[in-house]
Amino acid sequence: MVNVYRCKEIDLRGRVIETVYRAESKGETLNLIRSKGHKPVSVNIEAEKGNDIAQIEFFQKKVKVNDIAIFCKQMHTMLNAGMPLLTSLDVLGAQTENSTLAKTIKQMATQVQKGDILSASMKQHTKVFPSLLISMVEAGELTGNLDNVLLKMSEHFTKENRINTKIRGAMMYPTILSVLVVVVVVFMLTFVMPTFVTMFNQTGDALPLPTRIVMGISDALQSYWYLFLGAIIIIIYAFRQVLKSVEGRRTFDKLKLKMPVLKTSVAKIATSRFTRTLSTLLASGIPIIQALETSAHVTGNQVVIDGIEVVSEDIKKGIVLSTLLKKVGVFPPMVISMVNIGEESGALEEMLSKTADYYDEELDAAIGKMISFIEPMMIILMALIVGFIVIAMLLPMFDMYSNMSR
Repeated sequence: MVNVYRCKEIDLRGRVIETVYRAESKGETLNLIRSKGHKPVSVNIEAEKGNDIAQIEFFQKKVKVNDIAIFCKQMHTMLNAGMPLLTSLDVLGAQTENSTLAKTIKQMATQVQKGDILSASMKQHTKVFPSLLISMVEAGELTGNLDNVLLKMSEHFTKENRINTKIRGAMMYPTILSVLVVVVVVFMLTFVMPTFVTMFNQTGDALPLPTRIVMGISDALQSYWYLFLGAIIIIIYAFRQVLKSVEGRRTFDKLKLKMPVLKTSVAKIATSRFTRTLSTLLASGIPIIQALETSAHVTGNQVVIDGIEVVSEDIKKGIVLSTLLKKVGVFPPMVISMVNIGEESGALEEMLSKTADYYDEELDAAIGKMISFIEPMMIILMALIVGFIVIAMLLPMFDMYSNMSR
């Protein structure tokens, strides 16, 4: 368990200074003070970490892309102003709103205090920090350009957050409409249909097939609703588990790239993420093969990841990047042309950056087109389901009316 100690110590110049340490015991804190050649004056425990409910993983707040963007921006600002790394981490640990990120930053401060570099401390928290950021910070430390690297990462994750916001916004309407369809159907089958069933049973007449089907579903839903609920939970869980496997993601991503309308948006999202990340990595001096692999993983598309893994080996043979990207089969022809121009002109990073900006703008139009396709399809599906139930309820009434007219 890590404790926080507020201390007073005499430094090498004979001045009494106040410091804060994170250590497991008072003895470890004293050793940390003495390892710097300082003399301890007082060591007082301030707080204990690890006993509150927030430490339990289930209750930890998720660190979002926007949180990472803000972290990078704030770190850049403080380091660029000449503030020491450890002090910057202490300030961010105290001010960061996201509790999980704040806890992680405090743990990183402890590791840096013990002699680790920033990238090494970040590697201990791969569930919080993306591999892209860790690689870039490591490159920034090697080149002595950490503050500028953090600024680039802030801009990168800000744009990534903008894309994620667009995607979530695009999926909001179909999600709401899907929930509405389920609620309406369940309401009709469990509350409306039983009223008609009583009336139908009193007549004793043979019921049409659609009516018998709907009545059967209604009876099953009322009597065994817990089985339906369990089945839905199992299906969702199984689907999420399948997506966690490489083969499952590959199959799902291939399907998305073949679906009409949707495939355009998926390809543009992957293109924007890939080109922007590759541009940033190459501009920071990351080797081309490592840059390609990292950029592919940032897309989150297994088809792109597989394609880049194949062509990475060809890079060593001297084949130009534009030719290899064409083999992946996901990137639009314009990307191949822009990369080819960048290679010939020696401005590949700049061309990749411009390509990413272009597809960021194109994404709005692609998402709008996708929504304009999904919206009527969902409405038609809802009309068919509800219409079938209504017709199933009305058919026996028509038969009853015909019999009464005879």
